[in-house]
Amino acid sequence: MIDPTPPLSPARGRVGITAVGASLPGQAVPTAEVQRRLAEASGLTLPDGLLARMTGISSRRLAADGEYASTLAVRAARRALAAAGREPEEVDLLLFASATRDVAEPATAHIVQAELGSHAHALDVTNACNSFLNGIDLARSAILAGRARRALVVTGETPTRAMRWQVTDLDQARGAFAGYTFGDAGAAVLVEPVARGGIVDVDTETWSEHWTVGGIPGGGSRHPRGDEHTYFTGDGRALRDVFEKIGADILHRVRGRTGLDWADYARVLVHQVTLPYLDRFVEVTGVPRDKLEITVGELGNLASATLGVQLARVDATLCPGDRVLLVGLGGGVSLMTMVWEKS
Repeated sequence: MIDPTPPLSPARGRVGITAVGASLPGQAVPTAEVQRRLAEASGLTLPDGLLARMTGISSRRLAADGEYASTLAVRAARRALAAAGREPEEVDLLLFASATRDVAEPATAHIVQAELGSHAHALDVTNACNSFLNGIDLARSAILAGRARRALVVTGETPTRAMRWQVTDLDQARGAFAGYTFGDAGAAVLVEPVARGGIVDVDTETWSEHWTVGGIPGGGSRHPRGDEHTYFTGDGRALRDVFEKIGADILHRVRGRTGLDWADYARVLVHQVTLPYLDRFVEVTGVPRDKLEITVGELGNLASATLGVQLARVDATLCPGDRVLLVGLGGGVSLMTMVWEKS
């Protein structure tokens, strides 16, 4: 662990992402197989290719037995640390920022840290699919406030375990539909002071009155037990309508505050639920499609790991000074933007 003496002091200047890592389970499952399992378990007769056509998702990765959210997070963390040439003991803040967790108690961050062998201040951050982006922002804030020198932000998402494989009627199938978009993944970033660039702008928009639109109701004080509450349920159309209503405002604010337009970004990374949903995002915002890193077709909806996986894929193509706009969408509901300039 980093020696806590002398006392930490607020960071001067800039804080940025200095390394990225991602991990995917080895098991690739075609959407046709998901549909077959659903039809078999429920006794349904579904048109061939229905789920693939409706979602634009051809396959996704599923965590194997014995692979957990922490497993995926640890793999991604080790890759990020290796990319930076750092050891776990050089980190003094570890945030597990994910919609998925291993257990209700304690924080999954401790499970990740035990595997890494570090002794940083460790805690969980959770805000649906915006968890990872929130974690990066909180890590930056802690460094700027002098509460940490170097932070490791990790996510491990296994939302496929919240898929409902057996439905009893059409209404239940509609409510469970969003769960059939999921895929599993892990991601990690190292956050620390940088000489130039870094995270230059952050914005959020939250409309909590829509918290009931989608989620997993079990595990808390409302529904502490019972398999019925462990499945993801939601109204995908209603969620999209909310995002369309509030999404344009936050992007206009970012443009007005930073003076940056689409041409000023090397890449635009956005949370991806389905391909039609992403097509609608392009239509509403006007972002050039070639700026996007499209992952949903082959990996599905990776929950909060989406942006981390995309960032890991594009990082090697970026040059110092290149700017990336990250756009997060999360149940609750919340939107979040982050402008990052590679150092």
